Amino acid sequence: MPSITPDIAPDTAPMGRRERKKAATRQAIAGAALRLFLERGYDAVGIREIADAADVSTTTLFKHFPVKEALVFDEELDQEARLIAAVRDRRAGLSIPAALRDHALTTRLAAPDGDPGFAAFADLVTRTPALRDYAQTMWLRHTAALARAIAEEGGLAADDPACTALAHFALEAPRAACAHDDPRQAITRAFDLLEHGWSALAAGGA
Repeated sequence: MPSITPDIAPDTAPMGRRERKKAATRQAIAGAALRLFLERGYDAVGIREIADAADVSTTTLFKHFPVKEALVFDEELDQEARLIAAVRDRRAGLSIPAALRDHALTTRLAAPDGDPGFAAFADLVTRTPALRDYAQTMWLRHTAALARAIAEEGGLAADDPACTALAHFALEAPRAACAHDDPRQAITRAFDLLEHGWSALAAGGA
């Protein structure tokens, strides 16, 4: 998704000319796709139209985005780094569930007074079943990495099932909340439950 998440990018080495060209092409394709999707709806736009709008061939488009849904989520590779950073770089005194709650509220829901571009993107995903399903599958791919970070920060064994459970439910909660009239309140309530369970686990291990 083009530049709708906070500017917290992982450290990367400077790209060479070829890599910069590939990145620019990828950005152009994703930008053209999102513009067309927002104008006309996801299902009404074809792959060839997107390729033409980005001035690339369909073969080039599929080299960067193997499926149509991926065109909307072009920052997927950065999302895991941001997710892990939310746990590892949380401020002093903030619990792991609270840090994940804040991450969910800022990256998966549009704030009432937030960026209108993010709001439009979030609305597109919410009202498009194919994108909702793809987004959730995408987020759940990060479960194992998030569980490892939780275990490290919590001083627990890397294979502790409680860490996997917390990671899974933290990633699942935003989708479940979308069905409620007030998704932000629903997410907060869900994470309150996770907070209580995590606090009990930490107290039991103390």
